[in-house]
Amino acid sequence: MSTRWYRSKIAIVFFHVLAWVTVFTLPTLFHREPDQQHVNFKVMFSVRFLIFDFCWILFFYLNLLVLIPKFLNSKKISIYILLHILLLALFITIINFFPKPGERPGFHREYFFTIFPYLFVWAMSTVYWFVTDRIRTEQLMKEKENENLKTELSFLRSQVSPHFLFNVLNNLVAMARLKSDQLEPSLIRLSGLMRYMLYESDETSVTLLRETEYVNSYIELQKIRYACSSFIKVDMDPGDNQRIEPMLLIPFIENAFKHGTGAIADPVIDISLKISQGLLDFRVKNKYDPDNKEIRDDSSGIGLPNVERRLNLLYDQKHILTVNRDNGWFTVSLQIKLH
Repeated sequence: MSTRWYRSKIAIVFFHVLAWVTVFTLPTLFHREPDQQHVNFKVMFSVRFLIFDFCWILFFYLNLLVLIPKFLNSKKISIYILLHILLLALFITIINFFPKPGERPGFHREYFFTIFPYLFVWAMSTVYWFVTDRIRTEQLMKEKENENLKTELSFLRSQVSPHFLFNVLNNLVAMARLKSDQLEPSLIRLSGLMRYMLYESDETSVTLLRETEYVNSYIELQKIRYACSSFIKVDMDPGDNQRIEPMLLIPFIENAFKHGTGAIADPVIDISLKISQGLLDFRVKNKYDPDNKEIRDDSSGIGLPNVERRLNLLYDQKHILTVNRDNGWFTVSLQIKLH
């Protein structure tokens, strides 16, 4: 998604600098005293006013970047207020070290009137944070909606490729001719898999138990393609009522079957899922052919980059995805902090 020019970092920095220059030069424009140019020059560049202005800038960004995110936004209101009281006291103390010409060092009553500009800068900083945070939130929501609209059909269709369905149907036909006892359970699995894809995946979240049932059905249907399926190892914990976004795990498993079988000598596909203290640990490991160009191009299903994109939208700062290729082994490790 392209970023508009006024949202770029350079533009934001420019607007901030322009705003501060405007704020600090306005008083000199309305200054009315004899020898005005000399007075304005002295006022603008005196040590006292430079320190004064620097403190306002420092306080604005300290409140914006540190105090609000870490304390006010985290509901630590008492600590937030206490820190502001200490900052105000520190600010008055700093001003006292730079008295006006002819003014004796020490605290003066006028120093306490700095509370009004202090509150003004605090208000500007706080309003700016809430406005920008609201804009970021709305942008993220729109991005999620657009991403869901763009990927919904391609994502659902990509999970079970036509090639996979073609092989499964051929195997079912062979079972029917041989009057195999596995025909009925295989048809039930295929029906459940298609139902989950077409209907249940529209929900915002499903139970981990339901997701693992779908994954296991997919794996069982894959197994009927092979005379010996002992190379497929599955150990999945269905969890305890944890919820997860639907069809989040299947692209990695589809990738393993697509690139970990076929011409691979002694294929191995190892799938595991464990739950510990609300942390989902999902791993898929399979052999692959390093010389296969399709592997190098990451062309599997919707592709690993799109899977990573979906994870970033759904579990921002709550997941870790690691993909490794080493000595003919392709390993995916995914950890998600479930709600």
